[in-house]
Amino acid sequence: MIDFVKLHERNFNFRLFVSNVLAEDLGDGDHTSLSTIPAKHKGRMKLLVKENGILAGVEATKRIIKQIDKSVKIKILIKDGAAVKKGDIAFTLEGNTRSLLCAERLVLNVMQRMSGIATKTHYLQSLCKGSHTKVIDTRKTTPGFRFFEKWAVVIGGGANHRYGLYDMILIKDNHIDFAGGITKAIDSANTYLKKKGKKLRIEVETRNLEDVKAVLKHGKVHRIMLDNYSPAETLKAVKLINGKYEVESSGGITEKNIAAYAKCGVDFISIGALTHQVKSLDLSLKAF
Repeated sequence: MIDFVKLHERNFNFRLFVSNVLAEDLGDGDHTSLSTIPAKHKGRMKLLVKENGILAGVEATKRIIKQIDKSVKIKILIKDGAAVKKGDIAFTLEGNTRSLLCAERLVLNVMQRMSGIATKTHYLQSLCKGSHTKVIDTRKTTPGFRFFEKWAVVIGGGANHRYGLYDMILIKDNHIDFAGGITKAIDSANTYLKKKGKKLRIEVETRNLEDVKAVLKHGKVHRIMLDNYSPAETLKAVKLINGKYEVESSGGITEKNIAAYAKCGVDFISIGALTHQVKSLDLSLKAF
């Protein structure tokens, strides 16, 4: 698995995220804990898994806890990416009780969503078994939470598409229409990269086999996206491309038909639902 954090943390301020979330949650104080728990009270909590799935967010939790209270001790029992079942205990926390209660909801919000995404990714990737196809995400992420959602995809065995608008050129239908055609858009992108001295990969979206033929004739790209193709059309396109470029299928792909697309020989299948239509995994932090 790639070192996702090392690769992307320069574009995400983890400390600022935690500070903003705590400010949103705490306001002028956690008055329930302040009124019921003595300041120096010590406590222990355990992360209890309440349904089967793939665990994600343990490393994120370590960083969250460290920022909230460095004196809190965390004992990891199950690592990110592991298959978990109902009743498992992923880790324990021990330290100032007010700090534990302050961290509780933030840790669960992050871990439940990340684990849900990792679980879904793992499942969809398993449906591609027997092929070389990799399941990838999209930019259809929760604003401000992309770092965690794309991290969860990697933990679940998938891969990231571009992280944002800055690390890849993806020429989509609107770009093509505004630019005056698919070849004009490709040429403009290449001219821009040369002028700016940037080395970014170029992907172009195609809407039909005629578009694919036009790209094959023109070249100057790295990946061809087949958007909203049927499996039969996808197979024809893959045969036309014949390994000359990477091939990505996108649009309308679900657990019911993903295997059919993978069997066509595409390199990637991008699924927005990995991050925008995922059920969180049921987890809880309990005192013990």
